[in-house]
Amino acid sequence: MNLLLFARHELKDSRLRLTDRRARHILTVLRLQPGDSLRLGMINGDRGSGRVRRVEGGCVELEVTLTEPAPAAGGVELILALPRPIMLRRVLKQATVLGVRRFHLIRSRRVQKSFFQTTLLQPGNLEALLVQGLEQAMDTRLPEVFLHHRFKPFIEDVVPSFVPACRLFAHPDEPATLPDLFAAGEIRGDPVLAIGPEGGWSDYEAECFKARGFRGFSMGTRILHVDTAVVALLSQLQLAQDLLRRR
Repeated sequence: MNLLLFARHELKDSRLRLTDRRARHILTVLRLQPGDSLRLGMINGDRGSGRVRRVEGGCVELEVTLTEPAPAAGGVELILALPRPIMLRRVLKQATVLGVRRFHLIRSRRVQKSFFQTTLLQPGNLEALLVQGLEQAMDTRLPEVFLHHRFKPFIEDVVPSFVPACRLFAHPDEPATLPDLFAAGEIRGDPVLAIGPEGGWSDYEAECFKARGFRGFSMGTRILHVDTAVVALLSQLQLAQDLLRRR
């Protein structure tokens, strides 16, 4: 935990009282005592510091001072064919660390309907997982998560509402790679990135993406697990954006 996060409603007159895992982290990992300070931030708000005022049993009371604005908005909008729950947990946390600002979890032809029944997708469980990613990245902007149970309504009704942007979709059958698209000047701004299941999108799904302005690319000859592909692609896109800014 590089940044302790709290919700707006938890703050009372600049005082924050903790009794949950955050208090345990302060006491058993950081080993802070009254008078010590740590970094903290308000979810979707500013960052700053908290000074330990009192420790009583498993309760920690902090005096909060917020002086630093949240990191600038931006980041990738990720369309993801919903993976199985154990993999989804890893993807959501790591993608949040890497700055994804919005998730669209969709059902493609190769996604089992039962994946949408996981308790991980309940709002409280989702937020807890995303907060862990923000704590690691020292960010406060909670990503948005949208569930789409059917592919056709998503591609026909939701995708056209996206703000015009660089649109990319990963697919094993595409001849181009991300370096090819970068060299051709097709990567710009904060992209919308679509990543399918390990077997790739169906032919129909790939054509739907292309018809709506998405540029397809592959990651080469190796087929990666979804969680590995997400981290690799987000890292490559971040590098491409950094190179563009230096031009």
